[in-house]
Amino acid sequence: MLTIKNLYKSYGKFLALDNLNLEIKRGEIFGFVGPNGAGKTTTMRIVSGLLKADSGEVYVDGVNAMRDTKALKEKIGYMPDFFGVYDNLKAIEYLEFYASIYKIVGSDARQICLDLLELVNLSDKANTYVDSLSRGMKQRLCLARCLVHNPELLILDEPASGMDPRARYEMKEILKNLKELGKTIIVSSHILPELAEVCSKVGIIDKGRLMVSGTVDEIMYNMNHMTPLKIKVLRDTEKAVKFLKEQPNIDHIKVSDSLITANFNGGEDDTVEMLQKLIKNEIPVLSFGQEAGNLETLFIQITDNEVEKGAK
Repeated sequence: MLTIKNLYKSYGKFLALDNLNLEIKRGEIFGFVGPNGAGKTTTMRIVSGLLKADSGEVYVDGVNAMRDTKALKEKIGYMPDFFGVYDNLKAIEYLEFYASIYKIVGSDARQICLDLLELVNLSDKANTYVDSLSRGMKQRLCLARCLVHNPELLILDEPASGMDPRARYEMKEILKNLKELGKTIIVSSHILPELAEVCSKVGIIDKGRLMVSGTVDEIMYNMNHMTPLKIKVLRDTEKAVKFLKEQPNIDHIKVSDSLITANFNGGEDDTVEMLQKLIKNEIPVLSFGQEAGNLETLFIQITDNEVEKGAK
């Protein structure tokens, strides 16, 4: 459904996208995760035809997104991270206005808009003015707006931003329903765990480069085999770091005062053995333990530029 090849985009001296390559298959929900400034929004705007890339290729269902913007607009529905609403319109009028842009009018438009309001759980707000809706309701209305022309690819930039827990839950349920309807969805977020329940694949982007991508299970597998190990020592920090660099199941060591954090590829027996070795080497350990694994932790490990790679 979506193919991105060797995509570059710079703003002056700032390189926003650095040789980005990505492929998303039809029917997938792809979670695009990264910090502010990582390149998520830039990528989405280029795919949506709203921003020109410096170089590279983008294809949406065979359409060249960088050349055929008219055909592209029929294929995609784009929900930006910040969007405007027309406060003097009712919810149903708001959707009908956007339907008219795609030349959908009359009774057809009314029925489509009513169906979309039902899809996003806003049927009871059809005749409510937009300015009286809550933030979460406005975001769901904006999602419905993206669907008026029945696009094949949905591009959702931070759709749950600023929502309360209940509204975020409702948004996730809507995404699941859209997947069942056969939609392909790209959804960006700062928070990977919130996407884990709905995404079939996830990509972590940092400084314009795709650091890792795959199914949630694959990323979880990688995480479980790189569990962060936290060791606090009373003194002799350099000695402890030197020792850890010599261990075959330790990688990526970071030091902050007397706290040492390292990726640890081992099971429970290996963890016990590691502590025993530290004590045997007369390293004064104050605390020793593994950080509870989650996808957000993996994201931090991958994108942390302060990490010191252990020299084996």
